Amino acid sequence: MEIKIKKIHPDAVIPEYATAGAAGFDLVALEDVIIEPGDVKTIRTGLAFEIPVGYELQIRPRSGVSLKTKLRQPNSVGTIDSDYRGEVQLMFENTLTKLAHLNVKLASYLIQKGDRLAQGIIAPVERAKFTVVDELSGTERGAGGFGHTGVQ
Repeated sequence: MEIKIKKIHPDAVIPEYATAGAAGFDLVALEDVIIEPGDVKTIRTGLAFEIPVGYELQIRPRSGVSLKTKLRQPNSVGTIDSDYRGEVQLMFENTLTKLAHLNVKLASYLIQKGDRLAQGIIAPVERAKFTVVDELSGTERGAGGFGHTGVQ
């Protein structure tokens, strides 16, 4: 599959798959960004993608970022639709708590230009046709919601 990419900024890094079996390609920070505790910031990539109709670009955190930092993607998995042509940006939150009596500079996180923060995955999208009905078919679970099946 060919994906067209436009460099919006000359320093943007064209994505690459790290290994032959990698499902995702790395997305790289275009510039330095400081994220204070409790703050959410967007990080530029300097890239725009032309995703084929019937597909999406999913933005997921890299496992190392999740393991080694308190940075999280507040929108969980980001979705870039096939008709979006603007710059792809990464959204991260510093989940450390703000504590007024401590030096919060110690809890700030510096994202540096060139950091590999997220991975992109091209995935197919199935469009649904919705039909309004009076009743849904029965199942063993029924309407049992959160926690209904237990944790063990």
